[in-house]
Amino acid sequence: MVRIRKLDPGPRLADYTAVSHLQAAAAALQSEAEATVSALQGGTVWMLNSTAAGGGVAELLPTQIALLCDLGVDARWIVLETELPEFFVFTKQLHNLIHGGAEPHPTARDRELYERVSRENCAALQSMIKPDDILIVHDPQPLAVGSMLVQEGFRGTTIWRCHIGLDEETEHTRAAWDFLQPYTKPYQRAVFSLADYVPEFLRDRATIIHPTIDPLSHKNRDLSLHKQVGILCDSGLAVGHWPVLDPPFEHRAQRLQADGSFGPATEPDDIGLLARPIITQVSRWDRLKGFGPLLEAFARLKLNRGQWKVVDERHGRRVDLARLVLAGPAVDSIQDDPEALSVLAEIRAQYLSLDESVQRDVAVIALPMQSRKENAIMVNALQRCSDIVVQNSLREGFGLTVAEAMWKRVPILGSARAAGVRLQVRDGIDGRLAEDPEDTTSVARLVHDMLSDSDRLDEWGRNAQLRVHAEFLVFSGLKQWLQLLSEVATTGNRDGTGNEQSRAR
Repeated sequence: MVRIRKLDPGPRLADYTAVSHLQAAAAALQSEAEATVSALQGGTVWMLNSTAAGGGVAELLPTQIALLCDLGVDARWIVLETELPEFFVFTKQLHNLIHGGAEPHPTARDRELYERVSRENCAALQSMIKPDDILIVHDPQPLAVGSMLVQEGFRGTTIWRCHIGLDEETEHTRAAWDFLQPYTKPYQRAVFSLADYVPEFLRDRATIIHPTIDPLSHKNRDLSLHKQVGILCDSGLAVGHWPVLDPPFEHRAQRLQADGSFGPATEPDDIGLLARPIITQVSRWDRLKGFGPLLEAFARLKLNRGQWKVVDERHGRRVDLARLVLAGPAVDSIQDDPEALSVLAEIRAQYLSLDESVQRDVAVIALPMQSRKENAIMVNALQRCSDIVVQNSLREGFGLTVAEAMWKRVPILGSARAAGVRLQVRDGIDGRLAEDPEDTTSVARLVHDMLSDSDRLDEWGRNAQLRVHAEFLVFSGLKQWLQLLSEVATTGNRDGTGNEQSRAR
């Protein structure tokens, strides 16, 4: 059942104030926190989500909670648990429905399963939470836990934080929201990433807070040249022709081979991360991430080289030498995710069908997940080696990999269809946006165009980093959370029925 998670050692407030360009934002956060701590009067803020590892929410929460604690807020992290794997199969279907996917619509049996797991976790949470606490529930998986807690008599504040959504209504999104709506009623407030994601029945109690990244996390911190090279060699992503300081990682990156198996990432040859033009997409193995269309677009780029104008000899050489890196979690870490296994199988089949000349320039990389730190620094190094980071998503709640790459001064090729991506990337300023991520000819043309001018890529990268610094670092998101916590702690709040409700003291 729900279990309190201990936070791994990580950056603390003092670490941010020691960085010159982060010092002002950290100081402003401290000032904002004073009023919030006073308003909370010793109450605990509980963050409940469905997993301790994997996905953007599990990456966001540890930093946010650690900083809240540093700021004087008693904040704790709890994770929903169940021994029923079919619960997560169903909630994945629900996730896809919210994104407009053509999944089976929820049945009475699904509701029975959903409520059974939620009831068990609610019972465990009741023994932990106090009447004057605040419970923040993340995403649909544990939504009913908070709802049931209120029904069982909890009189504190409940907030539902939904990280996903779609900026249009379809029969599939309606089916998902019809299923979830009853469980949202007891919540006083709801928080969404984009205004376009808020369903009509929550608009009167919704707040918009964009997801943010931690600039000092293992995935985003600066890497010296020596550290970057060391990480690539230690993780098996590059051939080391020289001694390196640290021993190789116990679990190393694997690469899809021509026979369909996964082997060392440096076979049949070095990927060329330190020298070649590299185009990278790092995501979960999810059909909505657009891996398949991107792979086809890259094949078009290579096979139809004469279709678009080559600006100069250097441009032509960049296209010739460019390699595509598609990276996601290792197979052994997704054995309990049937959809991820299915998507990876589709990518494998597509890769094996490529012309041999194209296949040589594609690296499908499986990143080990046994160590979250090592996985994060592999992603960090991969993104920093990239000339272009792609997020070719058909749908995207927000897309933290976009902000992560932008922070590293890497220009983005994103999908205009994905609302979370187009929120971050300004077309022609931070990179480019493809109108249709499934139009492989258009995506190929955009890659070809982006490779034509390295000075323009540098300019887009600089713009991208400045945008993240201003809008998408952890300080801006936490400041909004502090304001919301202060507000709900000091004023009466309306529950889902419209009745006025005050926090117990």
